[in-house]
Amino acid sequence: MSDLPAEVVTDILTRLPVKTLLRFRCVSKPWCALIDSRDFVKFHLKRSIETKSNLSLILRYCYLYSVDLESLDNAVEVDHPLKCDNYETQVLGSCNGLLCLSNSEVDIVVWNPSIRKHRKLPLMQIEFPPGLRGSCFSHFVVYGFGHDVVNDEYKLVRMVQFYGVDLDSFESEVKVCNLKSNSWRRIPDFPYYLLYKQWNGMLVSGALHWVVTRKPESDTANLIAAFDIRTEDYRLVPQPEYSDENFHMNVGVLGGCLSIFCNYYSVRVDIWVMKEYGVKESWTNLFSVSQPTVIRSFEYVGPIAYSKSSEEVLLEQDGERLLWYNLKNKTVKIVRIRGMPNSFSIDICLGSLVPPGGDVISDGKKHPAKEKTKMKKKKSQSGSLSNWKKAERTDIALTLDGHVENQGWMEGKYNLRCTTFVKRYYRS
Repeated sequence: MSDLPAEVVTDILTRLPVKTLLRFRCVSKPWCALIDSRDFVKFHLKRSIETKSNLSLILRYCYLYSVDLESLDNAVEVDHPLKCDNYETQVLGSCNGLLCLSNSEVDIVVWNPSIRKHRKLPLMQIEFPPGLRGSCFSHFVVYGFGHDVVNDEYKLVRMVQFYGVDLDSFESEVKVCNLKSNSWRRIPDFPYYLLYKQWNGMLVSGALHWVVTRKPESDTANLIAAFDIRTEDYRLVPQPEYSDENFHMNVGVLGGCLSIFCNYYSVRVDIWVMKEYGVKESWTNLFSVSQPTVIRSFEYVGPIAYSKSSEEVLLEQDGERLLWYNLKNKTVKIVRIRGMPNSFSIDICLGSLVPPGGDVISDGKKHPAKEKTKMKKKKSQSGSLSNWKKAERTDIALTLDGHVENQGWMEGKYNLRCTTFVKRYYRS
């Protein structure tokens, strides 16, 4: 591929999955430097988001399981840095291939499962309001994780709400951990009451979203509150005009857009999508799932993702099974995945090269400097590359659609060959 321009090589590589790119780092020092470069990581991330590729489902029960979204064939148990038999692992948020995980209020890590690297976030104690000390009250904690695109900063938001047993008042404590500075700081309190005590913020268009009310046990309509990750301001998001408001509401993300699930118990669930963020008129009632005509019986149905063709929507039903809903035929079919737990919560993770930043730790790996020293010793002992094991010698052929084939070893060095139709494609 030496006769191809550098920008063409970069364009080809950004079409490949992370697992393949990690292998390609061994091709040469220039390729390793390219794949590790900040610009390439951003370019690869941008292309994956635009093409909706390299996506996987993260299923949470006692352990974490990963399922490729395109194939939906096998659920593979994930060996993550907080895996522990004594605590259930929670996914606090997912953004650009980074998962924020916790198995207690003190152990929190940011982990990229694709490159198997993570970092631990500093501990931050909860500050109980002086007025509530010694009185009867409860509290709950929710989180949100996202990316400030303008300043290229990842932030973890922790909201703690305290409420008395009479539910007539509440207080909040909100703190933000900036991954770039690796420190927590307190910001103005959240002025709304969080309706769901175990529902973390939904990330859309640079903001985290929750369903709220103005006060506990409020008779007023549910609201959608947003936290802007860049400005760290709170705001309310306009909702569509509902024909019937006798429903339970929740928010989610579908195809990168904010979505609302309106659950009319024992009747149907309406799915709304905000196609242009912040514009009330862009709300669209995408589809409704009725019972028993579409699904015989359910308590909860929520959308997860579009199919590759965008003709179907993947649905989660009661945290127990997955369904494909056909938007044209208005029918459903059950998705059967080997190894899937009987009950689960679900998140989406994008495969990326984005590093967690800070003091990064490789999962189960030895220190890179030690590995490099060992390689030098091994090379000096062998005298030349020709003495390496035959099984370690591999040559790579790269095609436009990202397939990789082994082509054999040539004269003790990697020889990368690009098929003729790839060259023609870029010359035409």
